[in-house]
Amino acid sequence: MIQSSKPRKQRKFRFTAPLHERQHFAHAHVDKQLREKLKIKKRTVQISKGDTVKIIKGVKKGAVGKVVKVDLKKVKVFIDSATRKNAKGKESNIPINISNVYITDLNLGDKLRVAKLNVSKAVLEAEAKKSNDAKSAPGAIAAEVAPEKSTKTAKE
Repeated sequence: MIQSSKPRKQRKFRFTAPLHERQHFAHAHVDKQLREKLKIKKRTVQISKGDTVKIIKGVKKGAVGKVVKVDLKKVKVFIDSATRKNAKGKESNIPINISNVYITDLNLGDKLRVAKLNVSKAVLEAEAKKSNDAKSAPGAIAAEVAPEKSTKTAKE
């Protein structure tokens, strides 16, 4: 990493860093309750697509949403709930600095990420069971089995 204490050299390092080193800039704080629930010892975790985050600074302060995209080149994150309309009326996601968000829920779909975070198997099984229970709720079944619209014409 960086050796110099001079701000000019630090800025140059961040600006010219290759992408494999920029991944280290893409870490965000994890919510305290989530750390206790998953028994994670690290305070910051690399932000990933599918994580749920809360914005703590800026125009969209307080907004909560899922991460749609992480841009390592610009060190920005795009969240589904932070959008803006352009002149033509089309909505687009606002780039937000990673230091201005914190993670409220992790995407644990990646086995390598789970292993890296040392999340216990008991916690993962409880999360899987909770998500299965939510799917088996009466409202969820009705939503899954909703009839599809027919695309056939009257002649067929």
